[in-house]
Amino acid sequence: MKHIKYILLSLLICITFSCKKEFLAVQPQGQLSEEQLMSQDGVEGLLIGAYGLLNGNVNGTWGNYGAAPSQWLFGEVASDNAHKGSSTGDQPPMNAIEQHSPTSTNDNLSNLWDRCFEGIQRCNSTLRVLASLQAGVGSAKFSDARAKEIQGEARLLRAHYYFFLVRVFKSVPYVTETSNGAFVPNDKDIYPNIVDDLQFAVANLSTTKPKNQKGRVDKYAAQAYLGKVFLYQKKYSEAYDLLNAVILAKPDLTTMPYGDNFDITKEDGPETIMSVQHSVGTDGTGGENGNVGDMLNFPYGNAPINCCGFFQPSIDLANSFKVNALGLPLLDGSYRDNPYKSDLGLTGAAKDNYMVDKTLPLDPRIESTIGRRGVPYRDWGLMEGDTWIRDSSNGGPFIGVKNTIDIAQLTSGTAPGSTNVSGLNVNLIRLGDVYLMAAECAVEKGDLNRALTLVNAVRARASKITPQTVNGTPAAAYKVSQYLAFPDDTYARNAVRFERRLELALEGHRFFDLVRWGVAKQTLESYFAFEGGYFNYLNGITIEARDDHFPLPQDQIDRSKGTLKQSPGY
Repeated sequence: MKHIKYILLSLLICITFSCKKEFLAVQPQGQLSEEQLMSQDGVEGLLIGAYGLLNGNVNGTWGNYGAAPSQWLFGEVASDNAHKGSSTGDQPPMNAIEQHSPTSTNDNLSNLWDRCFEGIQRCNSTLRVLASLQAGVGSAKFSDARAKEIQGEARLLRAHYYFFLVRVFKSVPYVTETSNGAFVPNDKDIYPNIVDDLQFAVANLSTTKPKNQKGRVDKYAAQAYLGKVFLYQKKYSEAYDLLNAVILAKPDLTTMPYGDNFDITKEDGPETIMSVQHSVGTDGTGGENGNVGDMLNFPYGNAPINCCGFFQPSIDLANSFKVNALGLPLLDGSYRDNPYKSDLGLTGAAKDNYMVDKTLPLDPRIESTIGRRGVPYRDWGLMEGDTWIRDSSNGGPFIGVKNTIDIAQLTSGTAPGSTNVSGLNVNLIRLGDVYLMAAECAVEKGDLNRALTLVNAVRARASKITPQTVNGTPAAAYKVSQYLAFPDDTYARNAVRFERRLELALEGHRFFDLVRWGVAKQTLESYFAFEGGYFNYLNGITIEARDDHFPLPQDQIDRSKGTLKQSPGY
């Protein structure tokens, strides 16, 4: 089902190389030397190991929350979409991420840095050994075509790890397979290096994948990723061409059910462009290849699958799914008027007898995103409210949906002896994301009609979602309509950005979107003023210029003996 044969070999790499924290030192130390790996099998094994770090987990070292491929902590909890959740005393360094007050010793920062540089090291080892093999060292070399493909895969993966790093830390050293092992300064913009790696991947990867290896990257993944990186650089024309090429090569988005993206039985479908493959139960690793990064993010208490109550959607996010009488989003911010907050703040009989408001006009994507009291939650039954929440006074009344699985999938979908390490893949890029990135480019290029078409395609797909019902009646007044026109670029820009929030909520994009749009300060301070009305720990938070990134881990600065410099403002 999972089509991840390559990932099952990832343990080989943890045997082959020691997992040190000095990931800037390029030459690995371990039981096997690079000379011993100088063969086709050795190179393929090294490449498999480079894929193996996509899930952010170095085998035997669970706790990779900061490096989770879903980027739930830095991409969502740091934004207006989610709270850390759980209780204030559990994983307190995460509180600092949510409140934008982390220090350089925050373990979530070290976690992301270490895991990404481990992945980079594996990519570099693959490229270095491949180059030696092709130069005549070792056993028979690869065909030129396969050698180029391996380079393309390794360089795309390396670009991915660097992209995760540069979005969070901003000032990142760039280490390649030819670096001499010394620490490298972090005083240069590495986006050109990321672009170079991705352009090589676009030029050398095929549009087809090996049979039963759906997790491998291909030309479409390279095009979409390069388009995304160009978008971050505001190179809209270059990004637009690449993203449109992917759209034209894929089936119509409106034919792809929205919920399939979050269904363990529908993974690697036509909407998937690049995903992190997860496997549990049958791979013999006890869950090491599972979705370890989201293992805290299941409901709590007497929920059928539970642990540990983290990653709770914000009240602001829940209200953003409101629609007007025409079935369109409330772009003017009025979605906060008369806020919907489920049963938060109710006591006594009012709490006990709470019933969901079925008259509330909502976009149906809310039910695939947010668990609400009184509404069916996957196949678990009605979401019960506080009995599924660890501390609603800290994280609010809502729970996430996209990262969880059905009870019916419990036996085959979770690790042995565990209910919360699932085999659910994580989409790094999916087609709905590509449509909206292309729409953003279209707005900035002045092609409002094309932007309108792309956004309306996303909304047309959303309108096909089967409504959730309670006792045979829809659980809300669901409605999703098409925009009739984008009258000007300001309106179009707001519509595209709002659509990204609705379509991609809790998928790891939101904070990074706010930063690249240049609206993080105004959006987050407005959010803290609103959400702080329910959670005192958010009251009065202000966003400084430095808060579009996070501090480098202090242990890395110390180890470099001054070569690495702290990120600006910290």
